[in-house]
Amino acid sequence: METTRGAERQRTAAEARRRELLEAADRVVLRDGPQASMNAIAAEAGITKPILYRHFGDKGGLYRALAKRHTDALLSALRAALDAPAERRARVEATLDTYLAAIEARPQVYRFLMHPSDDSATSAETALSPEQGFDVGRHSAPLLRRLGEELGQVIVERVDLGPDGEQMARIWGHGIVGMMHAAGDWWLADRPCSRERLVRSLADLLWGRLAEAGDRDVKGGPGF
Repeated sequence: METTRGAERQRTAAEARRRELLEAADRVVLRDGPQASMNAIAAEAGITKPILYRHFGDKGGLYRALAKRHTDALLSALRAALDAPAERRARVEATLDTYLAAIEARPQVYRFLMHPSDDSATSAETALSPEQGFDVGRHSAPLLRRLGEELGQVIVERVDLGPDGEQMARIWGHGIVGMMHAAGDWWLADRPCSRERLVRSLADLLWGRLAEAGDRDVKGGPGF
C-alpha cells in the first residue's frame, strides 16, 4: 500500500513539474515567438537543457505538449461559442470570431505553433526549426486534423445532413478548419480588413447549406 502511495505521489509531482515547465515554455513563446529556443526555455524554468529533454523526450515532444495545451484551450472556447443560446447564424459567426480572436490575442504562440522557422537568424543549435530536423508540418498537421475531427463530430451530432451525414460532417469539419486556418493566417500577417469583416465574409461563404439543414435534437443545448 505504501509503495502504491509513493508511486502516486511521484506521478503527481512529475505532472506538476511538467505543468511548470510548460508554463515556463509558454512565457518564452509569448516573448520570443518562433525564435523560442530550448536553451531559453530551460533558462526560464531554471533547469539545464538535458533536464528539459528528460521531461519531453525531444523538441517534438515539447512542441506536441504545447500544441495540445493550446488546442485544448481553443477547443473549449469553440465549444462554448457553438453551445451559446443564439440563432445558428450568430453561433457560426461567434465560432469563427473565437478562432480569429484567439490567434489575434496571442500571435506569438500562433506563429510558434505554425511557423517556428520564421526567423532565419535563430541559432541553429537551439532553434525549434526545420533546420534542426524539426519538421513543423509533421507536427502542426495533427493539430489541424484534431480540430477538424472535433468540429466534424459537433456537426454530426447537431445537424441533420441526411443518410450520408457522418461523412458530410467530417468533410465540413476539416473544410471549415482549413478555411479558418488559411484565412486567419493571411489576415494575421496582412491585416487587409477588420476581424468583423472577415468573420462576416467567411460566414457568408459557409451559410448556404448550413441555412438549409435541419437541427438534430441535442440534450442541454442548441443545434448547430
